Amino acid sequence: MGGTARADADEARRVAALRDLAVLDTPPEERFDRVTRLAQQLFGVQMAFISLVDTDRLFLKSRQGTEARETPREGMFCAAAIQQPATMVVPDAALDPRFTAAPFVTGDPHIRFYAGRPLATAGGERVGTLCLMDRRPREFTAEDEALLSDLAAWVEKELSADAELGRAAEVQRGLLPTAAPDVPGWDLAGACLPAHGVGGDFYDWQAIPGRLLVTLADVMDRGLGAAIIAATVRSVLRGLGRHEDVGEALALAERVLEPDLDRAGAFVTAFHAALDPATGVLRYSDAGHGLAVLRTADGGLHRLSAQGPPLGVVVGEPRAAGEVTLAPGDALAVVSDGVLERGDRALDPEDVLAVPLGAATSAADAVARVLAGAGPATDRPDDLTVVVLRRENG
Repeated sequence: MGGTARADADEARRVAALRDLAVLDTPPEERFDRVTRLAQQLFGVQMAFISLVDTDRLFLKSRQGTEARETPREGMFCAAAIQQPATMVVPDAALDPRFTAAPFVTGDPHIRFYAGRPLATAGGERVGTLCLMDRRPREFTAEDEALLSDLAAWVEKELSADAELGRAAEVQRGLLPTAAPDVPGWDLAGACLPAHGVGGDFYDWQAIPGRLLVTLADVMDRGLGAAIIAATVRSVLRGLGRHEDVGEALALAERVLEPDLDRAGAFVTAFHAALDPATGVLRYSDAGHGLAVLRTADGGLHRLSAQGPPLGVVVGEPRAAGEVTLAPGDALAVVSDGVLERGDRALDPEDVLAVPLGAATSAADAVARVLAGAGPATDRPDDLTVVVLRRENG
């Protein structure tokens, strides 16, 4: 491979690593702003940035001393800084032959001092810099360089956490059903939108001989810890999928999960149901969830109440089961509590689901309408999960 081709391949890997972090064009975050504020104060400089070097621009994830969110990449100090593994220091740009021959576009023609420490991913790709700028020349001592390196390591740990969260989100998405089973006469759809990349909600379904199993659960926590517990609950319930009684299946799952839930200090609300597609009879057991609503073909709404506490609250007690029959044209929707939250209040599931279920032409359409009614992604305080099961007419 020639030198140019190798450089192009290295740049492609670097940009891919940057994109994988999923931090480009995201709002300011206190965890990064804390670093740049501290850097500005410790070094007494006019500007401090966390810059991410994209293909043709610098995105300033955090900045102190400027209102700019991004600048062109060409001619910028940070673009040069990522070409080397160590800190790049320019004590006086007006006297540095690297920059006097072709003045850099720094966003401020009066910039004289620059120090930038490359930010690398776990794989070693240099994706940006933690940098300092000033309009007067400055000396930069070995102690200064060590301090800037320590602050850059702090930023790298935060970026690494983002990368781990992104990989966890991919795994969690992979555990959700990719398509509904083909059950003649029935229409099934679901969706799960975590509020923070990963979350504690999940839904699942299984088609086994003579039955269709549908589950929705919500771990009473958020973030990566909740996602791990959710994956464990899903695995256990899947393993118990062929159990004839849904109430006994939940009770057995609770006993299996007790050590994990106890150590994590967590509990889980769950709706677990088994449908007989031939008769429309749905047997269900609800562990503290209580957010399932049946809409009949004539527009009537019936909420299926919880039949016991969440999993992990009172272990060892029997789990009750209920039964409803879905007639042609009926639809059942189960949601997580994030779907019901509106600012500082929570709506009743009947109020949230009545219009989407009544207007929808399919299960997927109903799911889309429910999620649309929950508001934009930036306003979500909690995970959103919804499953809709419809019996077709005729």
